[in-house]
Amino acid sequence: MPDITLLIVDDHPVVRDGLRGMFAATPGFDVLAEAADGREAVTLAADLLPDVILMDLRMPGGGGVEAITELGRRGLPCKVLVLTTYDTDSDTIPAIEAGATGYLLKDAPREELFNAVRAAAEGRTVLSPAIASRLVSRVRGPRNETLSTREREVLGLVARGTSNREIAAELFISEATVKTHLTHLYAKLGVKDRAAAVATAYDRGILG
Repeated sequence: MPDITLLIVDDHPVVRDGLRGMFAATPGFDVLAEAADGREAVTLAADLLPDVILMDLRMPGGGGVEAITELGRRGLPCKVLVLTTYDTDSDTIPAIEAGATGYLLKDAPREELFNAVRAAAEGRTVLSPAIASRLVSRVRGPRNETLSTREREVLGLVARGTSNREIAAELFISEATVKTHLTHLYAKLGVKDRAAAVATAYDRGILG
C-alpha cells in the first residue's frame, strides 16, 4: 500500500517541524511540503496533489477556511484535516461547511492524529470528541445549547442598552466579533433580535 502523502499548513515553523518529524518517523506517511498560509497551501496542493492536507485555521496571509473553500472551488481531490487550537463554533462550523474532512485539536495524542490522517485519506469524517459533542448538541436544537462566557458578557451588556461599538470597546474586541457573538447567541436562544434575546434570557434565568 503506498504511503499517504501530506501537505502541512501552519504559520508556526516549530509546529511544522514537529509535525514533519512525527510523520517522517512513522511508516506509511510521506510529507511532500509545508506551507505557512492558506494561499501558499492552495498553490502547493494544486502542484503536488497530496492525499491529505493538515490545515491550521488562523494564519496571517490567508486563513484555513478560505483555503479549504478555494480547494473545493478548484475541484482538487485532496482531503483536508483541520488541526488547530480553536474549537469555537465560529471556527468549526465554517471549516466543516467549507469542506473539511475532519477537525482535530492540537492537543490530540499522536496515535489519534495518525489514525485521523489515515481515516481522512479514505474520505472518512474525523472529529475530535469535544467538537463532535458540540456539533451533536447544535444539531439537536439551539435551545439545548449553553451560552459561552463571552456570549453571556455580550448579552449582559446588550441588556444594559450598550451599543455594538461600546461593547467592542468594553471587551477589547472588534465590532465584527461582537456581531458574530450576537449571531451565535441569537441562534442558541432561538431569537432574531436584541430585545427578544434579552427577554428570553431573563425568562430562562440566564440574566438575573
